[in-house]
Amino acid sequence: MITHIPKRLAILLLVLLVVLALFPLWGKLVFAAKFTFLMQKLTGIMILAILAMSLDLLVGVAGLVSLGHAAFFGLGGYMLALMSPQYDAANLWLVLPAGLAGVAAAALVVGFLSIRTSGIYFIMVTLAFGQMGFYFFNDSKLAGGSDGAYIYVKPTVEAFGTTLVNLDDKLSFFYVTLGVLVGVYALLRVLLASPFGRVISAIGVNEYRVQGLGFNPMAYKLVAFTIAGTIAGLAGFLAATQYGFVNPAMLGWHQSGHVLVMVILGGMGTLFGPVLGAFVLELAHFAFESLTEHWLLPMGVMVIAIVLLLPKGLAGLLLKWTDRKEDGP
Repeated sequence: MITHIPKRLAILLLVLLVVLALFPLWGKLVFAAKFTFLMQKLTGIMILAILAMSLDLLVGVAGLVSLGHAAFFGLGGYMLALMSPQYDAANLWLVLPAGLAGVAAAALVVGFLSIRTSGIYFIMVTLAFGQMGFYFFNDSKLAGGSDGAYIYVKPTVEAFGTTLVNLDDKLSFFYVTLGVLVGVYALLRVLLASPFGRVISAIGVNEYRVQGLGFNPMAYKLVAFTIAGTIAGLAGFLAATQYGFVNPAMLGWHQSGHVLVMVILGGMGTLFGPVLGAFVLELAHFAFESLTEHWLLPMGVMVIAIVLLLPKGLAGLLLKWTDRKEDGP
């Protein structure tokens, strides 16, 4: 777990954040024809980045490799679909807390059963729970079955009868998602800098030593699992709001694997690394798909090259580069 970000790297990340925040301004000039599409694409990538950060809390910090993490992502989306009136807007102040509470309860139950295992057994148990969620929504008529369900009207954000944010407006939703991304990153940074976070980080290194110091690793892992699942549910809630549609594929193992690749490529245990991994992987996907119908080949080569040449991911490369700069004359 990276506890300190070098000053130069912090400045670089801040510059990238500003460039992203100003995309609606410069993007209109550079990508006039595809501006709206690209803004929606970047919004979707930011949602995946939030999901990747939540998984990094488990994989990179607590040492818990989960292949069922997308179950909470999909559940967050389905909670919005199930609580939204068919042809009317739901109240965000009601459906968001209720939806996250439902996801947190599910994560608590799944975590309680899963953390009793470790290693490959933990991976298989989380995979099993994820597939259970997938087949539940796929085979039941609760929310459209395998066809999924539509959210015809996006939630309203109002106070005293006044609309604060129009989530139907793509620009507004872009900045809402960006704000959530920064907020989740800041929250996890504060959490990991706390005594709780230090214990979780220590568990990821050596669980038995932590137990020998008098801590209960099971309790700490359960809390971390629940927090990660809830944040994943938040990402799913945003995805359902953006696309106005949910389907069982959101809960599938391939979605969990896709996000796990983002975490590995970006750099485990860094928080900012999975964000970079999400942007690099999704933008590369878009670029290769635009160039050739055989886009999976260059995509696979890129992923293999990063894994072989950058064992600590993109974040490791940046940390090494900035450390050299700061140690130089």
